[in-house]
Amino acid sequence: MKTVLLGLNGATTGAAGLQTDLAAAAAAGYAAIELRDTKLEAYLGAGGSLAGIRAQCLDSRLAVASLNALEDSTLAAGAARQAVFARWRQLCAWAAGLACPVVVAVPSFLSGQDPHTVREQTADALRRMAAAAHESGVRLGFEFLGFPTCSVRTLEAALDVIDTAGDPAIGVVIDAFHFFAGGSTWQMLEELDPARLLLVHLDDAENLPFDRLTDAHRLLPGDGIFPLREFVRRLQALGYAGVFSLELFRPEYWTWDPFELAGIGRRKMEALFVHQ
Repeated sequence: MKTVLLGLNGATTGAAGLQTDLAAAAAAGYAAIELRDTKLEAYLGAGGSLAGIRAQCLDSRLAVASLNALEDSTLAAGAARQAVFARWRQLCAWAAGLACPVVVAVPSFLSGQDPHTVREQTADALRRMAAAAHESGVRLGFEFLGFPTCSVRTLEAALDVIDTAGDPAIGVVIDAFHFFAGGSTWQMLEELDPARLLLVHLDDAENLPFDRLTDAHRLLPGDGIFPLREFVRRLQALGYAGVFSLELFRPEYWTWDPFELAGIGRRKMEALFVHQ
């Protein structure tokens, strides 16, 4: 098996705290951790420090792959828009203090806008966020969502608005759940420049019509219906050599012991790369 960088996203463990996520990732032998912004905020609010997290990661040989995620990031208006940008600047500042290279933002959901307006407003929001990312020395990882009401559902659409924004600080994050559920295709993937791909999330899903899938239907890799072996094979053939991170929002898994879940998740991901 080729050397593969595996990571754990804090969403996978539900309400477990940040330090539990770090300890579980280290115990399971992950190479990287994705920090959830709400968990980081709670840790800092309780007296923790960015320096403390960096030291713990260094001791555990964990790279901080990303800080995520800024939600409803692209179509907010008025005071809500200013609040989004303020939150983004805070996330970028935290990421800089953690030597974290990527901050993830996800698109807004639709509320009656026409496609042209969505495209232009999304590109403008990304352009403004990229400017703040530059100031902090981080990159913006734009993660499209495959849900039917999301404003940016496919890899093709995500790359289109990134191109319109026109800032090299912006790259794309691909989540397997959203790739398949939203109708992205192998051809879209084959046309992707791997230098633009900042992070990959691995997850599976129950056997339901794609337009009915929710985060609660996510499954551990290999336990569902997605062709994940082919997915990771194509990504590696493309030249992607970054982190593959386990991101699950399934409430059932949040009742598991975080250390057990992290270990099972790593083994499930490793199995996808056997004989690649």
